[in-house]
Formats: sequence, structure tokens, C-alpha cells
Amino acid sequence: MNQDAKKFAASFYGRVNAPVVERCRLNFCTDLEKSVLMSNFERRGWHQVGPDDEWNFYWASTQTCRNLFSVESGYRMNDNQIINHFPNHYELSRKDLLVKNIKRYRKELEREGNPLAEKAEVVLHGGQLGTRYVHLDFIPITFVLPADYNMFVEEYRKSPQSTWIMKPCGKSQGTGIFLINKLSKLKKWSREAKAPFHPQLSKESYVISRYIDNPLLIGGKKFDLRLYVLVTSFRPLKAYLFQLGFCRFCTVKYDTSVTELDNMYVHLTNVSVQKHGGDYNSIHGGKMSVQNLKLYLEGTREKSVTDKLFAAMQWLIVHSLKAVSSVMANDRHCFECYGYDIIIDNQLKPWLVEVNASPSLTSTTVNDRILKFKLIDNILSVVLPPDGVPDVRWNKQPNPEVLGNFDLLIDEELLEKDEPSSFIGKSNKNIKNRAT
Repeated sequence: MNQDAKKFAASFYGRVNAPVVERCRLNFCTDLEKSVLMSNFERRGWHQVGPDDEWNFYWASTQTCRNLFSVESGYRMNDNQIINHFPNHYELSRKDLLVKNIKRYRKELEREGNPLAEKAEVVLHGGQLGTRYVHLDFIPITFVLPADYNMFVEEYRKSPQSTWIMKPCGKSQGTGIFLINKLSKLKKWSREAKAPFHPQLSKESYVISRYIDNPLLIGGKKFDLRLYVLVTSFRPLKAYLFQLGFCRFCTVKYDTSVTELDNMYVHLTNVSVQKHGGDYNSIHGGKMSVQNLKLYLEGTREKSVTDKLFAAMQWLIVHSLKAVSSVMANDRHCFECYGYDIIIDNQLKPWLVEVNASPSLTSTTVNDRILKFKLIDNILSVVLPPDGVPDVRWNKQPNPEVLGNFDLLIDEELLEKDEPSSFIGKSNKNIKNRAT
């Protein structure tokens, strides 16, 4: 086979002919033997070892990370070891804690008299007047059940028949999610639940959020965005946004009728749900790149409006991270790649749905594999010092040329020095003006 044929075959089957990076002898350990991970580690000439051996780099599951940092384990990392989760990553990724931390963050700014916590009077769904945050209104109205049940009922009665979405706090991939539009349905579920819906008896918490019932549709179908955000430090906050995110589409056209309320192929964008639908397309996986979304919006809604939307999404990400920065265990051995799920409504307002601490590295399509290979490759380049050897004494300020497809979202250390490079990208000017 000649060289051109080899290149075509490699491209066709989704193999990435990335240049071999400079090799250095490192020991890595992983619980997740995904091809996009293993191929990146092997391409660097790293050597795989077990968790009880001497390792330098650990790509671990969240449970392994919790075990490793637990008091009972007694494990102490040395200066040349790094791991891919912060000890209490769940402060951002667990649905109830995310909401709690954002609400606390707002209240703190309010007490300080910070203009970011400004409120304004708005017309609610039911026609009544209410107050909302002007700048920090990026999560739907959410309550934790059973603890906030009475507050939820009070809010529900302001706009009866509104639709709400119920999600178990500790589950992912669409498990256990359902929609309600009547209090009676919630009470019926409570009676039928294995754990009675009672503050003293319930074993599992749920969040209930106002459903974004006016999502932006493309081709009549609902979608959300999966964006990857790399955090290398929480204090000072250092975060990067991966340019190659994607949209995940439902397989069935959006329908707000009561008869379709239980049809998860209409309402949930999770690939783990949609892949079981009869209309699922395994070639493109119901996905579209963020770049193509941007082009579509520029063509249908104008470039200035599109730029404003993308700036708002970056704003949302930065302040969700700021909301947890004070409570996160900021261990210098840690970094984390979070999967942000964002829904855009038909007014081009972004809403944060949830944050995942272990975004899927399974490749469902050829493009998926290429994207996730690049994601891991770029993460490794950003979190490792210039010599490629983990060192917690490093200041975690990578050279711009190694960022690859990452854009710097925020670096508070550079902000304190008032260096213009602390925010990168044309659309980030608004964030820099508002984020401090």
C-alpha cells in the first residue's frame, strides 16, 4: 500500500496521524482503558503500571480518586505525581451541590454589594411579577427535594401547569429523569417511589428544575451543547475552554404536548438515551460541531448576536467555577476536565443544565474519536510542565503554543498582574470587564 493509500485508510477509519510528541519515560496508571487515552499515553512512550506501583500520572475514575484521597487510605503523593480529579469534584458535578454553591455565591456577592448580584423585576411564566438576577441568572429555578418541597410548591403555584424536570442528584446519562406538569404527578411518584418521599426517610435526593420549554430548535429538534472545560487550579482559578465542543440532538421533533411529556426521545439529548431510538443515526451520532452551530447562527441570527451568545456561555462557565472555588479542595496534584451541558433557548440565552466530572470518552462515531483523541492530547500538553514530567512546584502557566484547541478562559494569577493574556479570544472582552 502506498503512502497516499495509507493516509486515506487512516483517515477513513478515524485514526489520527498526529505527530509523535517528544518521548519521556513516565509511568501511568488508569482505571479506564479507553482507546483515546491509551493511544495518547503510548504515543508519548509512557509505561503502564498498576495502582500499587510507582506512577507519575493517574487517569482515574471518580471513585478511585475519592478512595485515594480518603483519610483511611493514608496515601501521600509525591511532587512528581498528578491525577485527573480534585478530591471533592462533586461540589461542581453533583446536581444538588452545584445549585447550592451557585445560590451561596450569589448571596455572598449580594451581601458584599457587588454589582454582579444586581436584581431586576421580571414577568414570570404565570404573568406575575418576580425578581431575577440580571447577570447571574444562568441556571433554571431549581429546588432540592425533599428538603425544599414547600418552597417548590410555592413557586409552582405562581405558574400552575408549568413543566418541571426531575433528576436524581447522584446519577448520570439520563437515568431516572422524568417531567411533570402537575403537583398530583409528583405526589403519585412520591407514593410509588421505593424510598418514601419524606425528609426523614428518603435515601436519595432529587433536583427539580423549571423545564426550559422554549429551547432553540434546529430542524424542529431540541439539542444541547457539550463543552469541555479544563481546570488546572481553583485558587487561583485557572481554566481553559476546548474549542471543539458539539451539539447533541434528539431524534424526535420537539413537541410540548402533554401526550409527549413522557417521551424521552423528544426531551433528553443524552446519547445514552437517544442511541436506543429507532431514528438514531450511527454515522453522525446525532451530533453537530460547535463551529457549525456558530456558522448556522451567524447565517440566521447575525454575527453580533452569535458572538454575544458565545460570550454569555463563557461568562456562565467562569462564574460557575468561581461559585465553587472557595469550597474546592485545591490540591496541586490535581487537574480536571469537566463536561458542561448547556441548553440555548429561542431567545439565545444559555442555561447551565449540569456539569460532568467524568465526561464520556467512548467514541460513537469517527469524528467523535478524532475529537476525543485531540481533547486528551491537548489536556496532557497543558497540565504537564514544559519538560513533560509532572511537578507540583510548577506555576501551571503553560506556553500559549501548547494550548492546541484550548482557549484560556481565566487565569486569576495573571489577572492580579493585570496582564492582557489572562483572557484570550475576541468574545472574552465582555467577560474580562464583568468577571472581576
